[in-house]
Amino acid sequence: MTGQPEAVPAGGWPSGARTAYAEDVAPPTFTVFTATYNRAHTLGRVYHSLQAQTLRDFEWLIVDDGSTDGTAALVAGWRAQAEFPIRILYQPNAGKAAAFNRGVQEARGELFLNLDSDDACIHTALERLLHHWEAIPAPQRESFTGVTSLCVDQRGLIQGPLFPHTILDSDSLEVAFRYRDEGERWGFHRTEVLRAFPFPVDRESRFVSESVVWFAIARHYKTRFVNEPLRLYFRPDGAGDHLSELSPGAARGRLPYHLMVLNELLEWLPVAPQEFLRSALAYSRYSFCLGTGLRQQLGQIQARSMKVLIVLVSPVGWLYGRRDRRRFS
Repeated sequence: MTGQPEAVPAGGWPSGARTAYAEDVAPPTFTVFTATYNRAHTLGRVYHSLQAQTLRDFEWLIVDDGSTDGTAALVAGWRAQAEFPIRILYQPNAGKAAAFNRGVQEARGELFLNLDSDDACIHTALERLLHHWEAIPAPQRESFTGVTSLCVDQRGLIQGPLFPHTILDSDSLEVAFRYRDEGERWGFHRTEVLRAFPFPVDRESRFVSESVVWFAIARHYKTRFVNEPLRLYFRPDGAGDHLSELSPGAARGRLPYHLMVLNELLEWLPVAPQEFLRSALAYSRYSFCLGTGLRQQLGQIQARSMKVLIVLVSPVGWLYGRRDRRRFS
């Protein structure tokens, strides 16, 4: 491995997607999307999961975020034998958020399903997700963004608590604040919804809290949550090849989420005050870590009550921020 960008395959990478089918073929129901960076050793989990699917109405869209481990050659071999279309896009390393945005723009499917490069799903996953989607009366689907299911780990244990009902029509905000759900979840969104809510991209940190987008969507659309485990979640192995791993710039990427909570979600304060305390402390910590003083921090907070909270937690935030800066220096 040279550390240089992976060689472009013979014939070059087209400006759009590499297709395994004619352009006049009807778009698939699902685009299964995978962003990958040096994950050749785990990407097979995704491929074999998709090869086993009972529902075949999907494409697999891969954005290779600058891998140097032979990912392109591996995928080329799969494309020659796969029973479903595979498209792959290559870009210089820009981070998971940028890769996700590109995948959304290039997707041909009506429904966009992210499957991480080191995870898998059960063989009926797409069939069951589509079943739950089509169970929503057609006139109501325009008010929904998608379906979210449960995950299990390598031992078969469900990650996180069950939803309060077998079928729950709610949104990410209510599930997070009222039901305090912090489990590992998996599901799809309508592609057109995701195109209206792209991830903010920080070229320095290459990291952003996903909840910034999920909460923005939740203000406009509902989600159907189902107590059915469909994704197999593999716990991170600690190797430094995750697209959104902790880095000195990660503090910058986390700030927008906590600012959103403190400035825009105050209607949830009576329901989950502990979440606002946690966000205030995190906002203070990451701000001090980045060299932002208390006066500047308060200038970005709108509500007087939240300004008071920031002042109260600032001594602890300063201590954590100083520790972080020493660790990153």
